[in-house]
Amino acid sequence: MTDSPQSPLWRSPVTSSDRLLLEMQRTIVEGEIASGSKISEPELARKFNVSRAPLREAMARLERCHLIERIPNAGARVVKLSTEGLRALYQIREELEGLACRLAAENMDEQEIEQLRGLLDQHLNTQRVREGESYYQEAGDLDFHYRIIIGSKNPYLINMLCDELYFLVRMYRVQLGMNGPRVSRAFDEHKAIINAIANRDGELADLLMRRHIAASRGNIELKLQQLGK
Repeated sequence: MTDSPQSPLWRSPVTSSDRLLLEMQRTIVEGEIASGSKISEPELARKFNVSRAPLREAMARLERCHLIERIPNAGARVVKLSTEGLRALYQIREELEGLACRLAAENMDEQEIEQLRGLLDQHLNTQRVREGESYYQEAGDLDFHYRIIIGSKNPYLINMLCDELYFLVRMYRVQLGMNGPRVSRAFDEHKAIINAIANRDGELADLLMRRHIAASRGNIELKLQQLGK
């Protein structure tokens, strides 16, 4: 899949702020900058070797995609992963990704569906899915969920899910949801969703995606509870 106006996540970085944004998104999503940690602008400027102006621009954009938050009289911090935050986010995710599946069943062409099947084959061959150990998906076009959202071909839905909420959802998925005993079931659920889309059964695809995300939420919620969050 190539870059297009419908895939806001992968517009090529142009400015130093663009490049900084992508790198900061990665470090926050993957936990290199810890969830809930206070943000020091001088420290980040040194870490990423940038001046304060592009850093502040990147931080404003991180705030818009919900990766950082500003606390009155306390400055900025990385968003804290929590049970309450997970529930609120995944309620929205269930509704919107269910809709994305229903639209994808109407709007994806046969080549796009076959490419999606190929992506799952690639996941199976490169991850430890069969062993139930790991199911790490790279961001963007290598992410099953991202591809379905793009396949909905609804620009407003794509903007909400692939720009505004994508990295916060991904933060929960990467840090808490891409390993452990559920990964083989998650892969099988992905296959069932593709089959529903290929059969042009939007209602079933919608239902299966909602169930899939609800199961993912339950898995992550259990891990958060175990961590005391």
